[in-house]
Formats: sequence, structure tokens, C-alpha cells
Amino acid sequence: MRLKLNRRHMLRLGAGFAGAGAFGLAGRPAIAQTAVRLQLSWLHSAQFAGSYIAQSRGFWSEAGLDVSLLQGGPNAPVEPPVVSGTALIGISAADYTAAAVEQGAPFRILGVAMQKNPFVIASLPDNPVNAPGDLEGKRIGMALANSPVLQALCSLNDVDFDAIEIVPTQYSAQPLLAGEVDCLLCWETDLPVAMAMQGVDSVTMLMADHGYAVHSQTYIATEDSLANRRDALVALMKGEVRGWEAYRQDTDAAAALTVEMFPDAGLDLDTQKLQAERQVPLMFSDLTDANGFGWWTEDTVAANIETLALLGRTVTPELWDRSILEEVHAG
Repeated sequence: MRLKLNRRHMLRLGAGFAGAGAFGLAGRPAIAQTAVRLQLSWLHSAQFAGSYIAQSRGFWSEAGLDVSLLQGGPNAPVEPPVVSGTALIGISAADYTAAAVEQGAPFRILGVAMQKNPFVIASLPDNPVNAPGDLEGKRIGMALANSPVLQALCSLNDVDFDAIEIVPTQYSAQPLLAGEVDCLLCWETDLPVAMAMQGVDSVTMLMADHGYAVHSQTYIATEDSLANRRDALVALMKGEVRGWEAYRQDTDAAAALTVEMFPDAGLDLDTQKLQAERQVPLMFSDLTDANGFGWWTEDTVAANIETLALLGRTVTPELWDRSILEEVHAG
């Protein structure tokens, strides 16, 4: 995870998919495979479990793709391998993509996995932050680099930014648990999950519910790929759609697959299960139920443009290109 940080039932859902072995391709005819790479935005975890399902169940190989999943992380930015053509598609976020486009990168956003941005203000039940106005007079633990994010939230909700004390912290729940701060700026699917695994209840105020609209876990590709590699883009995105649909059907099994596929990643199964469960309302909505996974509208783009402007990023609606997704969901 990066910090600055009528559905289309296309698949044959079996009784479950508890492990990679459930997705074998025995008995299917071999077809020529085109090798492509998908660059993930962070370290392997249930955050990307839909992609793991697509790979292990053969959704891509059925379409003639041999997809390699490239792990992201603090030293593996998404944008360079996509620009260079090393990766066909990258998993990014609208603010990162906007910054790259301002520097001349020829990107387009093809799909939106997280319909709601995962940023939250996390607090404890005895001193909760339930609404943006509750931040005034509070000490918030966060990276200073995320100050524009907090400023944007305040601007959108007429909150006095100067009435909030920012305490620079490492990305950990410990400052909140130790009483050093009153709340944290974090993702819904990580520090609150870590606290829950310690038996600590927390209150999370999802910033997306208060006007902070920045598309996250977005699929980006270059204009050149859109012009010259459309078939591969469509095939890869079809696999993603099928993988995330299967994920939604059984998040526990998706978490188990994640742990099984990456035994050296140090992943805890119960933690991955909770993370996978908490991702669902961020990724699926009435909009995706009506139009399909990854969808967006002109209204959601307009809201993104407004929030991105508060973050100092100027973009136009042309940054979003829905033509690949429309072909995927028309299939």
C-alpha cells in the first residue's frame, strides 16, 4: 500500500478456491502465450488477491497471456516500468498518475479497482473522530508528506487546518495506542486491521465519505499500448475482472491463496483474511454492480479532478480512458 499514500458474472465459480491447486488447467488445450507483466503497487498481500486468482486459476492463460506479477514496494515505483514498456499495466493511484503526467508521462487510467479511496482517520472509541470537524483540537499522527491530503480534507469540509496538531510519526499504530496522538492518518486496510489483530477496537472515518475523491488501485497503461497492444490490454483486464469477481465470492479463500502463493512473504492468514474482507466495500459499489468491476462515471471523474486540484494536481477528464473496460464488460 502506498501512502503520501447487475454485475458481470463472467466466471465459473466452483465450490471454493482454498489454494493454488484449485486453479489447475488440466485437460485444457495449450495455446500460444504472449508474455506480459503487471506491476503491482506494493508488496504481495491480499490487497492484490484478485490478480493472484486470475493467475492461478488460468483466466489469463485461457486468453493467451502469460502474466508475470511484479511486486512493488518502497524501492519499486510503478510508473517507470510502465513507461519503459517493461510492464504492460501498472497498479497506481490517480494522484501518482497525475504527477507523472505533469512530468510528460503518456499515461491513461483504464480501470478503478478501489471505488472509495482507502484513507481513513483512525481513532479509539473513547476519543473518536467521527466527522472531519472532530479533528479540530486533536493531535494526528502522520507523515508530514501527507499534509496536503489532510489539507484537502479540511478544505472540502470547512475545517480549520491550523487547529489540528500534526505529530510526525512512523507508519505504526503504536503512537495512538500509547496516547501520544489522538488519531492517525492511514489506510482502512492496514493499521486498523493491525489493531484488530491485537484485540483493539478502533473507529475509522473514511475520508471518501467526506468528499476526498482520489481513485486508488487504478490500472494505468501508456497511450502507445492503447494504440498498439489493445488485445493484450483487454485480455489482461478481463482476467482481472474475473479474478476480483471470484475474490468477492470468498474473501477467506482469496486470503488463503495469497498466503499459499507467497510463503516467504511473512503473511499471517488471519490478518490477510481481515484485510481481504475490509477491502470489499472499497472495491464494490452500486456503480460496479450496475456496470462491472473497475467502472467510473463522468461524475466520479469530476470529483477526482476537484480533489486533485486541492492536492496541487491539474488534470483533465482525458486522463481516464474507459474504452478497454467497455470492451471487457461488453464481452
